[in-house]
Amino acid sequence: MKQVFFFLKQLYSYSGKKLYLNLLAMVLISSLDGVGLLLLIPVISYSGIMSFEEGNSAATNAFDFLQQLPTTFGLSFILLMFLFVNIVQNLLQRYVTIQNVKLQHGFARYLRVEIYRDLLQADWGFYVKRRKSDLINTITSELARVNGGINTSLHFITAIIFTFIQIGISFILSPSITLFVLLSGLFLSIFARGFIRRSRLLGGKTSEVGRSFLAGITDDFNGIKDIKSNNLEQSRMKWFRSITQRIYNEQMEYITLKTSSQFYYKVASSIFITFFIFLSVNLFHSQPAQLMIIIIIFTRLWPRVTGIQANLEQIATSIPALKSVIHLKNESHAAKEFEDLDIKRTDSLEINTGIECENIYFRYNQNENLYALKGINVLFPSNRMSAVVGKSGAGKSTLIDLLMGLNKPESGNILIDGKPLSNENLFALRSSISYVPQDPFLFNSSVRENLLLIQPDASEKQIWEALEFAAADFVSNLPQGLDTLIGDRGIKLSGGERQRLVLARAILRKPSILILDEATSALDTENETKIQEALERLNGKMTIIVIAHRLSTIKNADQVVVLDKGEIIQQGEFGQLAKEEGSMFSNLLRKQLETAV
Repeated sequence: MKQVFFFLKQLYSYSGKKLYLNLLAMVLISSLDGVGLLLLIPVISYSGIMSFEEGNSAATNAFDFLQQLPTTFGLSFILLMFLFVNIVQNLLQRYVTIQNVKLQHGFARYLRVEIYRDLLQADWGFYVKRRKSDLINTITSELARVNGGINTSLHFITAIIFTFIQIGISFILSPSITLFVLLSGLFLSIFARGFIRRSRLLGGKTSEVGRSFLAGITDDFNGIKDIKSNNLEQSRMKWFRSITQRIYNEQMEYITLKTSSQFYYKVASSIFITFFIFLSVNLFHSQPAQLMIIIIIFTRLWPRVTGIQANLEQIATSIPALKSVIHLKNESHAAKEFEDLDIKRTDSLEINTGIECENIYFRYNQNENLYALKGINVLFPSNRMSAVVGKSGAGKSTLIDLLMGLNKPESGNILIDGKPLSNENLFALRSSISYVPQDPFLFNSSVRENLLLIQPDASEKQIWEALEFAAADFVSNLPQGLDTLIGDRGIKLSGGERQRLVLARAILRKPSILILDEATSALDTENETKIQEALERLNGKMTIIVIAHRLSTIKNADQVVVLDKGEIIQQGEFGQLAKEEGSMFSNLLRKQLETAV
């Protein structure tokens, strides 16, 4: 239950004194409910069922003064008190209900914002090690279950308060009978431990099947083109039927467990109440009115007791979700890059000398002796175009990730104008970079909104200049021009159009560093030539780093760096490397020329 207390502490941190005020209001509501019940004693007396002389409890003695009043006046007084108590109780109940809803939904939003903030602040390594669908499942489904668990905990606290006050009133009426009922309730709680344990195990199943379901659905829709082009609909439908059957079975298991526990609680309650009435009459010799009041109290109290058990089961079911959210929050917080996202950061870097890798070593798994990069020493000079080439898996993208500060080297340094890259200048570096990936990402919005995302204050003229630079003249032919919706991930555009649009977005930012990761791979020869010409115009104005498979796109690069198995094996100008017979670069260039012919 420590996870529940963790979130209750979070709830207190969020709500402060409001939580105490709500708890106090709950105590008053429960007390007024008890007062309303006690007022039934003189009402019963006035009805003629019994007189005050027949009662000997503190509660009945408290109303002795009413015996001195005329019947009509006394009954009117009691009924007015009863009416007043009920009005105040219901007003308080309305207030508490509204405040609890505010706390519940406000706290849910607070948790979402805090966790999402931690996720956005987490470094790239955090995401590399995790399945994205698991993160989505935790901040949606699991967090919703956490919210439900916290709500149940508040109901549980309310039920506990109500129960204790009702027990106190019952002690005033008859200590011996109340003690018997408490012992019965203790026996019932011991009996219920098995249901609580099974509820926790069932909650773990719910979390597992939820993760599997969302992961599969995400993969299916991300790969829907492959599924349809390879006739995989039937196999994916088979998986979907299987996972939905698991969800159905889990839900039925939960309903079966819940109804079974409630059945046993209600049967046990009926048995206890039967014995309670029998013993009250034959053993404790309760007065009729006293017995009637106690019966009223405990017929209202027993549903609360069974409700407490049901709340405990519900809380137990949500514990795996609580653990999942706590685990995600702790891990994302530990991987935090920046202290505060809300601090305005507008500074960018002006690169004077260049970006240098100084004896860089990096591996993704510290427990394996497999290095993605080994002994990398290279300078990417400012305002020059550098190209990084090599076979697949050579470490090109890993090197780019280090240059952008997405990953940190295990040993060695990334130097910006001779100053080591650290958290102090990391944001400024990224503010200076525009990155164009091989697989361009676009939001499901208009062309304009996708471009303004990176430069919100760009003018219409600047937007069209960036589009023209990126050879994205196709935008003018779209139905609504800049305001055309391009679909999920830009699905309404061709691969080349998406790449040119992302390139235009990068140029619109006017960066001091432009990084292109196979940014022309989806372009035809004509548009590729236009991009090459544009890059030539930029050369000398910004630092350009290009990852390229098609070597023809980097023939005008000032520097070419050749990687193989995480090591630099060649470095120099394009023409110089091309003349080195037998070298990897010349072999790659020769094979590409043969393929082109």
